[in-house]
Amino acid sequence: MANGLVRELREVKPTQAVELPSKDARAPVRGPLLRWGTARRIARVTTLAALDVAGLSLAIWTALELKAILLGHPSFHLIFLQAKRYAPLVCLVAILLFALAGLYGERPVRPGFARIVSALFQVTLLVLAYTIVQGHHFSSYYIFYGSLLFALVYISLFRWGFERVSGAILRAAGYTRRTVLVGSGSQIAAVAHALKGGKQPEVEPVGFVSLSPVPSNGLKDLGPLEEIESHFDEIDEVLIADPAFPEEQAVELVDRCHRAGIRVCVAPTTMEILMERVEFVPGQTLPLFELKPPVFEGLDYFGKRTFDLLMSVALMLALSPVMLVVALAIRLSSRGPIIYRSMRPGIGGRPFPCLKFRTMYSDAEHRQADLEEQNEKGGAIFKIRHDPRVTPVGRFLRRWSLDELPQLFNVLRGEMSLVGPRPLPQRDYDRLDEWHRKRNLVLPGITGLWQVSGRSELDFDELVRLDFLYLESWSVFLDLTIMLKTIPAVIRAEGAW
Repeated sequence: MANGLVRELREVKPTQAVELPSKDARAPVRGPLLRWGTARRIARVTTLAALDVAGLSLAIWTALELKAILLGHPSFHLIFLQAKRYAPLVCLVAILLFALAGLYGERPVRPGFARIVSALFQVTLLVLAYTIVQGHHFSSYYIFYGSLLFALVYISLFRWGFERVSGAILRAAGYTRRTVLVGSGSQIAAVAHALKGGKQPEVEPVGFVSLSPVPSNGLKDLGPLEEIESHFDEIDEVLIADPAFPEEQAVELVDRCHRAGIRVCVAPTTMEILMERVEFVPGQTLPLFELKPPVFEGLDYFGKRTFDLLMSVALMLALSPVMLVVALAIRLSSRGPIIYRSMRPGIGGRPFPCLKFRTMYSDAEHRQADLEEQNEKGGAIFKIRHDPRVTPVGRFLRRWSLDELPQLFNVLRGEMSLVGPRPLPQRDYDRLDEWHRKRNLVLPGITGLWQVSGRSELDFDELVRLDFLYLESWSVFLDLTIMLKTIPAVIRAEGAW
């Protein structure tokens, strides 16, 4: 990307492509807020840094105050002096590491919660190491892990508030990132559909440049690729939407865009996703890279399994009253068992009993064949928005995803993970293409990227692509992020049917 490059003055040949309105004509209310790029960058970095400093200082003070209250001798003056002693070093280290992590970057590319967690862990470890080297002695290390916990809460809340407020201000000022899609017909239509269904109203696909005929997608045809520069004054970025886009033309297009200060984005291909796990194989005449299978082993397996065990036990203890109420409601509302054991292929395709609170009438399996023609989903998945087999209580449980809670027992038994590809019923699994089955190389999960990215509203190939992204970029922080994002996804109930 080369947003800072100065646009070159050049003559542009007249074009017959559809003209787009100029930025000024589109949004006459745009003022200095949007035109003064340098001032906006300074304001963004300054505001975020101030919020981070406030969050860290408040976290240290809260940790010390809580300890003093529990010990029975709170003193505001003493606690203030103690917080003042540690806060400057912590804030300085945090700002430097946050900057390295890209947390002060532009809105479209600024990382989220997982990167905040990672950066704060690094801050904690560095400050701890520094204090030990300097000869400081502590009766306990509570000040470190206590401050870390509160810093995660405060900084995440402050940054969430900043995103909402700044987003509202930018939208009120008419801010949009105007995007042109470049590629082949079918790929452009798919990406345009995904962008329109996303949660980023600031991304506005305004037209396309296609190398092949395009099915109807609601966008304007901006003419041939050779004349795309005639629209550079009206757009902010170019999105290469075709994984098979010719390399020579792609290199030339990127160079032309960067010379004009236009951001270029590329939709990843399956091969690019797989390349996250390449391993160099030395000693060959031709340099080779081996594509390692996306399995969790060694420290990765230990970390993920430990996370699963600790979190599942905590969730079971916290949600046990809810599970008892749900069990009672199922027992009183319809005949049949409380727990439904759905045999589903797990890791390696081996079947296991996936536990769920029963949400259907007892004859649901026998009525499956009669309802196949009413399937509302493409690909392997069977879904009916108003399935007649679902009980009234079951509809409520599905609305709030409470039917999945017994799968915490599957996690304890090692048959599932808290986060991972969702296990499919045998009926759906038998209809998978071979390339889909890579998702069964790891333990299935209770929640995953499906649940936080649209759930039943996405088509099956998009869901499998999300599984691939998860497998290739897994970390404990990613699992934690998905679990936290599952909560608002459940509350919104988008695609929960």
